[in-house]
Amino acid sequence: MSGLQALAQEMIWFDKSRYDEAERCFYEGTNGIPQTPQERDASTILQDIAKARQSIQQSLARVKTAQQGNKGHSRSQKPPDRKSSQNASKSEDQSELVSRLKCVELDNENLHNVVDDLRSMLLKLESRMAVLENSQAPAPKTAPVNKKSKVEEHNGVDDDDDIDLFGSDEEDEEAERIKAERVKEYSARKAKKPVLIAKSSILLDVKPWDDETDMGKLERCVRSVQLDGLLWGASKLVPVGYGIKKLQINCVVEDDKVGTDILEEEITQFEDYVQSVDIAAFNKI
Repeated sequence: MSGLQALAQEMIWFDKSRYDEAERCFYEGTNGIPQTPQERDASTILQDIAKARQSIQQSLARVKTAQQGNKGHSRSQKPPDRKSSQNASKSEDQSELVSRLKCVELDNENLHNVVDDLRSMLLKLESRMAVLENSQAPAPKTAPVNKKSKVEEHNGVDDDDDIDLFGSDEEDEEAERIKAERVKEYSARKAKKPVLIAKSSILLDVKPWDDETDMGKLERCVRSVQLDGLLWGASKLVPVGYGIKKLQINCVVEDDKVGTDILEEEITQFEDYVQSVDIAAFNKI
């Protein structure tokens, strides 16, 4: 925008009061009213304002003529601009459609690949399921085998000799003899295996009568109990209260030979030293 166009569109007048005062002084001078030096200056300002108004009007007229010429020129050039804009918009739409079609084709190709992968995975799963079903299926039942035929095969007798009616008793005796030999062999192998002996670890609390009881003598009395399958272990004195201590002793017993009832009866026989016997812990070995 040029300076003339800016002046033509400017609608703000900040110094209106000064110009009004100068105009008043000018009209007073023309009417014969004496003027002061300030009023004379104001009259010169009014003259300048009149000149400025004329120049502004001339410039506005020039601007109007220039704008009219530009409008006519723009009207003459508008049809080709519209056509060119339409062509540009059409080309943009076509390029956008082409890009969208390419995106759709890529997505379709990716979907086909995914579907193919899923099909191959399903086929592998079906094959694995078939293998598992075959492995878990029950084995077909076989026909019962005739014991007599096995015995005959063991003795070297052919199937063609089954017609012999007089040899059946001898074959039964032979089968019984083989069976008895196998039972003897099995029992001999079983007898050679070591027998597992069940043992238990027992922790006993032996309480005296009072604090004057000789705990050393009490321990010797307890260890004097000797039974088949009994083995005494470590011991210690545990304070109970009021100066009284109890004997805590460990032993290992064979379950089939020694029981807790027998141990309690044997230890409580020493009535001069032992008040009671309790089982503090019982563990299988």
